Amino acid sequence: MSIATDVSPPTEEPTAQPGSRPGAPPARSWSVVPLLTRLHFYAGILVAPLLAVAAVTGLLFVFTPQLDSIVYDKELHVARVGPGLPKPLSEQVDAAIAAHPTGTFSSVIPAGAPDATTKVVFMVPELGDKQETVYVDPYTGEIRGQLVTWWGSTPLTTWLDDFHRHLHLDDLGVLYSETAASWLWVVALGGLILWCNRQWRIRGEKRRSRVEATLLYDTAAAKGVRRTRGMHAATGVWLVIGLLFLSATGLTWSDYAGANFKLALDSLDASRPELVTTGATAGGSGGGHHNEGGAAAAGDPAQVDTVLHIARANGITGPIEIGAPAADGAAWSVVQSDNVWPVHYDKIAVDPIAGTVTNRVNYADWPFLAKLSALGIQAHMGYLFGLANQLLLAALAIGLLCVIFWGYRMWWQRRPTRGERRSPVGTPPARGAWRKLRVPLLIAGILVTAAIGWALPAFGVTLVAFLLFDAVTGLIRRRRSAPAPAGA
Repeated sequence: MSIATDVSPPTEEPTAQPGSRPGAPPARSWSVVPLLTRLHFYAGILVAPLLAVAAVTGLLFVFTPQLDSIVYDKELHVARVGPGLPKPLSEQVDAAIAAHPTGTFSSVIPAGAPDATTKVVFMVPELGDKQETVYVDPYTGEIRGQLVTWWGSTPLTTWLDDFHRHLHLDDLGVLYSETAASWLWVVALGGLILWCNRQWRIRGEKRRSRVEATLLYDTAAAKGVRRTRGMHAATGVWLVIGLLFLSATGLTWSDYAGANFKLALDSLDASRPELVTTGATAGGSGGGHHNEGGAAAAGDPAQVDTVLHIARANGITGPIEIGAPAADGAAWSVVQSDNVWPVHYDKIAVDPIAGTVTNRVNYADWPFLAKLSALGIQAHMGYLFGLANQLLLAALAIGLLCVIFWGYRMWWQRRPTRGERRSPVGTPPARGAWRKLRVPLLIAGILVTAAIGWALPAFGVTLVAFLLFDAVTGLIRRRRSAPAPAGA
């Protein structure tokens, strides 16, 4: 819900209340509807383009698993399943190292399906935060190909992910995505309140209940702004829960609001627990999980089979990633990476020489907020519930694009078309709504808005920009409408 305004034909300046004295200040009210109407209008007009871009790029990203399977079929899949059992994991790693002698062995992701390849990851300094992944046929040891990846993501997924989050514009792109996420919940909730207020103010029509009027647009409505508003608002009501979810989860890993969210988790001791891999006797070094901290000398690949056996014996099942030791004397890490519900995120540190587990972190022991954040991110990316998750996100994206289209169409349909008031677009709702609020409500609103602006900096900065824009346009309009001086 992005641009709907549920008021009678708007005027730029507030009109006097019936029975009020000319020049008297407007009567104050506890209703925030006029203020919310103007905020929803301007937020919709100015932020809707960002939301449309986010919806389109998100729609492209959500089907990356299927696109990857098509584009990288050779790398991701074996030519033929079997015959026989897969080769030992250490032999597969050796084959990858022979094919990629210049990189530093970092981790290996065993094939997760009968037709899938094993992924062997190498750290290459000149790639920065990216890696080189070699794809090995687990049955034959054949090298199926290699790709530059970003923490397991293929080049296509990486490109679409950055396109959705940053538009490939680096710091400027960060502002686009965070601004869109920061305002999405505002326009969605604002539109919901305005539409529900409109339906419950209007005395119910005999043929439609108020609930029905809120959830379903009137197919019998005459063509024009009324029908468009009904489609815009009723569709937004159905989308609102999903849009609030996308806004919240998108903000959790944004740059500025995400940093505040992490600070809150740390203060509540609700961050994900870290796996300790130091203090083992296993020799060699290499990248830990995702090799955070950079490349180092590789661990002995011959130990991979022992590590895998110990991990399976200790209940680390399903898709996993085995990370080579991060430093001399450190342990190997084995991390579950099953993102489909029910998720599996247990991880252990393994000393293959002693044959022991030196540390363990179970997903069941994560703090509740850490679990909630992880699940929310996976659902936002379309992984948590598989194809059903993808289809739901696609429906949300398409629905949001329809709501935005209908919002702009309303803006155009409500334009003045007669006399001197002809205009290419509709006029904004009445100014000065904040001056009509009761003082306690106004003070509370300012404090709450300031707190939200601090927690969501992109929202706070752009809101100030909106207010300045509104003040400047109001000043210009008053000067143009002011009568000319006598004798001019």
